[in-house]
Amino acid sequence: MIGALAEGTSEVHGFLNAADPRSTRNCLAALGVQFTEEGEVLRIHGRGLRGLKAPAGSLDAGNSGTTMRLLSGILAGQAFTSIMTGDESLSKRPMKRIIEPLTSMGVHIESGPKGTAPLTIHGLSPLNPIAYEMPFPSAQVKSAVLLAGLFADGETRVSEPVPTRDHTERMLNLRSSTEKEKTVIQVAGGQRIEARKFVIPGDVSSAAFLIVAALIVPDSELLLRGIGLNPTRTRALDMLRSIGADMEIGNLQEFSGEPMGDILIRSSALRGNLLLSGRAVAEVIDEIPILAIAGLFLDGRFELHDAFDLRNKESDRIQSMVSNLRRLGIDVEEYRDGFAFKGKKNVLGAEVDSFGDHRIAMAFGVAGLAVQPGMVINSADCVDISFPDFWEQLSSLQRS
Repeated sequence: MIGALAEGTSEVHGFLNAADPRSTRNCLAALGVQFTEEGEVLRIHGRGLRGLKAPAGSLDAGNSGTTMRLLSGILAGQAFTSIMTGDESLSKRPMKRIIEPLTSMGVHIESGPKGTAPLTIHGLSPLNPIAYEMPFPSAQVKSAVLLAGLFADGETRVSEPVPTRDHTERMLNLRSSTEKEKTVIQVAGGQRIEARKFVIPGDVSSAAFLIVAALIVPDSELLLRGIGLNPTRTRALDMLRSIGADMEIGNLQEFSGEPMGDILIRSSALRGNLLLSGRAVAEVIDEIPILAIAGLFLDGRFELHDAFDLRNKESDRIQSMVSNLRRLGIDVEEYRDGFAFKGKKNVLGAEVDSFGDHRIAMAFGVAGLAVQPGMVINSADCVDISFPDFWEQLSSLQRS
């Protein structure tokens, strides 16, 4: 998206050819952005802040909440009307969280009766700058407002109660400060975005599945190279260390403003309790399913609270995790905002359901490596959303 708004041609090294990034690319192409590929390099021919054109039809975000929410911020500042749609799952996810701040910037947005997609965005140019205090932590909402702020007549400020992933701020080189224990990010409307080279690190949220696999399979050792180590994304690694994970980080580098490095993981005896609540939940929201699998093999207790937003993901992840864990014979307590259970040394495999959710499928795929007689996962091809070759990678690691 940032390359599309830049002036000139940007290079992306490490583009993930998964369903969600493809949805973003297809939407941008419908807005007049051209892409070329040369080997593993994706070139984005930017159109500048004011160069997007009205799409001929609706923009399909597929299953990608990131695409719909962030692109809505950009579309809010255009001089045309856009319609954003998504698949059945995305069409159930809450969009009021972006509609409200974008509406306060002057744009008119129509949605479904429950504040869901499809979204009809009647763009306004320029938008009104706002000072927005986020009621709950969400990197997607923050980024939507910051991207809309590029099209405002003045400075837009976003205040967040808990620091969330800051990739947008880093790529746009935005100023941030701490005021009354809150992080405040500022974006000046109309600023010129220069084309650049982006080197995309390995996604730590995806790496977490392979990390836990190495931890729970006896006599394992795994080296993951070039993993993103942005400090807003590594809390899950800290949590795994707290229960005994043997991990070493080396070869630290920085590209495109993002720190990255190699992670060496060895199988470990996991002990203690893994208790997630409060601000920690926002910092590991995508890793919770695989952290729960680590908890499954923990000599202690896994407990999750303050995570109601998990019910609004690709599936109701609280219900999905609880249902599958119970199929494995685990005694699980379910709460409105989480769940809890005691770890077991001997877990029996079973037939489980992905519920069409890539992170649920991958989490129980990892568990299947360490249970007998293995795991059957229904609708396992949903991993294409974020990690297309996950099953091949897992199979390759088993053979090695």
